[in-house]
Amino acid sequence: MRNPHNLPLIWSVEKYRAQVAADPDQEMVDLAVWVPGLVLDLRYATADNLAGRPLYTRAQALARRPVANALARVQERLAAHGVGLCVYDAYRPYHVTRAFYELIGDENFAAPPWRGSRHNRGCSVDVGLVQLGTGQPLPLPTDFDELTPAAHVGYADLSGHVLFNRSLLLAAMGLDGFQNYPAEWWHFDHPRWPEFDLLDLSFEEVGL
Repeated sequence: MRNPHNLPLIWSVEKYRAQVAADPDQEMVDLAVWVPGLVLDLRYATADNLAGRPLYTRAQALARRPVANALARVQERLAAHGVGLCVYDAYRPYHVTRAFYELIGDENFAAPPWRGSRHNRGCSVDVGLVQLGTGQPLPLPTDFDELTPAAHVGYADLSGHVLFNRSLLLAAMGLDGFQNYPAEWWHFDHPRWPEFDLLDLSFEEVGL
């Protein structure tokens, strides 16, 4: 099916399941199960986000199977430094992306509905760092979704330990091919994203 912007979009559970049957890499998996020790801080399942209201029906982080495998390797790599990943967001249904753009109206910080988001493909993750064992967040340039110049990865007016933490996150994700979106230190795209369709399925419809 195509939406009003003539954008290919999977909204049928049957179509999604057929894709998974033909190619297991298409499967959406639960990152909390797939990545040992992962910490979740899923703001869009609460009112603590830019919209000021819950946008998800479940506090769950989903991603395509290759993305989850790559994140598990990143998590293992970071453990050598005594830190791990915190996921703020992963798969995002297309209708939520549309709502974000209507709220923000800035392509630098919100994917427009005529293009869709790589989050809609299950191929983007928003992540930070935490201390292993305690789960306490490590200092990074801004809070998640703080749309200010300090969120840019080139922003340098930061303390040394914050710069180090940002560099550690970028390097660890980059070693598994994740590509950072420069306006947001937290946003990373898996390199195989073009292989996956945009989805507008709820967490319940995905069936995890």
